[in-house]
Amino acid sequence: MLYHIPKGKLISVHKEDVTMNLLYKSTRNAEKTVTASEAILKGLADDGGLFVPVELPKLDVSLEELKEMSYQETAYAVMKQFLTDFTEEELKGCIERAYDAKFDTEEIAPLAKVKDTYYLELFHGATIAFKDMALSILPHLLTTSAKKNKVKNEIVILTATSGDTGKAALAGFADVEGTRIIVFYPKNGVSKVQELQMVTQKGENTSVVAIHGNFDAAQSGVKSIFEDKEFAKELEAQGYQFSSANSINIGRLVPQIVYYVYAYAKLLKNEEITAGEEINVVVPTGNFGNILAAYFAKHMGVPIAKLICASNENKVLYDFFQTGVYDRNREFILTNSPSMDILISSNLERLVYLIANSDAAKNQEFMQQLKTTGTYEVTEEMKANLYDFAAGYATEDEVKTMIAKVYKETGYILDTHTAVAAKVYESYKETSADTKKTVIASTASPYKFSRSVMTAIDEKYDALEEFALIDELEKLSCVSIPNAIEEIRDAKILHTRECDADQMKSAVKEILGV
Repeated sequence: MLYHIPKGKLISVHKEDVTMNLLYKSTRNAEKTVTASEAILKGLADDGGLFVPVELPKLDVSLEELKEMSYQETAYAVMKQFLTDFTEEELKGCIERAYDAKFDTEEIAPLAKVKDTYYLELFHGATIAFKDMALSILPHLLTTSAKKNKVKNEIVILTATSGDTGKAALAGFADVEGTRIIVFYPKNGVSKVQELQMVTQKGENTSVVAIHGNFDAAQSGVKSIFEDKEFAKELEAQGYQFSSANSINIGRLVPQIVYYVYAYAKLLKNEEITAGEEINVVVPTGNFGNILAAYFAKHMGVPIAKLICASNENKVLYDFFQTGVYDRNREFILTNSPSMDILISSNLERLVYLIANSDAAKNQEFMQQLKTTGTYEVTEEMKANLYDFAAGYATEDEVKTMIAKVYKETGYILDTHTAVAAKVYESYKETSADTKKTVIASTASPYKFSRSVMTAIDEKYDALEEFALIDELEKLSCVSIPNAIEEIRDAKILHTRECDADQMKSAVKEILGV
């Protein structure tokens, strides 16, 4: 089930005269600009918009140079183009502290060649999901930004999670001086392992709240708290200010660009491609941040042809790319790829702004329509600007079949989200006859979704309890159980707070004692 976006005209990205610093604007306000560190501190713009650079920068190193770089060196080459008010010492310090021994592979983001496809394994960090790639560095970017801007308040990280962001953010910010972190997740809307990872999180500054509602309710609740000016004043008086660890924060998005640049460079170094050869990228997509990072990598100069957006049965993005209509007014489906169970894809706003030729007023109009009616439709000209993208979706049965098929044919085990992408890519190849080398973003370890993965391979495993399943997965995969799993096997439950979706503000006040 796949839709291929026809070729259209190039996007004209608004530019300003930028000499030293790359500045950022809100997607809903064309006037005010802020520095990168200010954008990271705020998380969300005052008008509710998302921060975007006033121009998309280019890489200033060649692909030949990149292929000899480590992950850390690549990170600096990419991030210095976006975070221009950080000194070299500051940025390199953040990178060194983030991408260290907490990752279980030296490459940080290894490429696994499975038959004719390359899986970019983004799950070798502390919480075995791709969110580690950015959330390992965000606390360092945030605390550095606070010092640069002489912030005296305690920074309260407020985050909604569909499963992975929460734990990665908690792990990143746990006991970081000058910060508090509050994570909201949908009760019964994440995997057992995801929930255990969050509710067993240590750290005096960490709080976890299960809400009675889905991820969209949690995300909308967080955004409404950010937009509450009176509440912000109340917190300011108590010495607090909010920021975000979701991918709405530009400090989350920029580090994600790095691994797409790195993946291309590694293909080049391994002589899988020649310099300048175009590749495709497939990304399992929920909140749209991960694939948007690939889009930014393309515009920085990485030879990416198609960005293939893979959805599960909550296919709001697939329908958008097919019709130009974004419509969240539909049944919310709980799937075995819960991190993609999202109907309001926040980061799509950044793309909508860009394909509207950086027209903040037009984007504001669309977002207001989304808020009031749950839907909007982009113009024909904007639809033509989506030619970089193709889109597809996979059903639950197709995901199960894909996990079993890849395991049977290769011995490689996919998690449920990566399997969505693998199925969409299989369909794309069949319908497009596109033979370009392709990288699939592998966003989570199969250990994080062991029941769904193991029962896809053989239904008999469903009779086992969670950790017995994990032991069997180790035998099948020949991959050692990650420390992230071992540490929750007998961990004490530390967070039991729950609330209704409309009580999130009250929960925040109670946690902070205001």
